[in-house]
Amino acid sequence: MEKTRLDPIAYRDAMSRMSHHVQLITAADGAERRGVTITASCSVSDDPPTVLACLNAANPRNDIFSRSGSFALNLLGAQHLALAHAFSGRDQLDMERRFGLGRWTQLATGAPILTDAIVAFDCRLLEIKIMATHAILLGEVIDVRLGEKQPPLIYVDRGYRTL
Repeated sequence: MEKTRLDPIAYRDAMSRMSHHVQLITAADGAERRGVTITASCSVSDDPPTVLACLNAANPRNDIFSRSGSFALNLLGAQHLALAHAFSGRDQLDMERRFGLGRWTQLATGAPILTDAIVAFDCRLLEIKIMATHAILLGEVIDVRLGEKQPPLIYVDRGYRTL
C-alpha cells in the first residue's frame, strides 16, 4: 500500500467534531506546580487501574510530569469554564494565578487535586512515550476522589459545551 499523507488541517477539522471531556492534568515537584487543560485521555485497564493522557511534547515546562513521577487527572464540570480557559494558557496567567482560581488538595502521590472536580484520578507515572508532537503519559491510578455528580464540561467543534 502506497503511503500517503493526510492534510493536517483536514485531520484537525475532522477531530474537532469528536467530543471530549475537559480535564486538568496536574503535577507537583517540590513547591513547583503545573497544570494543563487537556481533552485527550482515556482508561487503559481496570486491573491494574491505568489511564493515559496526552500532552504537547514541545513545551519544556511539561518536563515536571516526568520529574515528579506522578500526575492527577481532574475532570471538569460546567462550572469550571474559567479554570479550563486559565489552564489552557488562553488568559496568559502565570501558574500561581491559575492555581489561585481553584481549591486544591492532595491524595497519595502529592499531585494537585481540584477539590470540586467531578472526579480526580491520582496517578503514579508508569511511562512516557513520545509520539509525533505529543507525550503520552501512562499512569497507574493509586487513588480516586469522587466529587458531586454534575454536568460535565466537554469540548467539541472547537468550543466548550455542557450536557
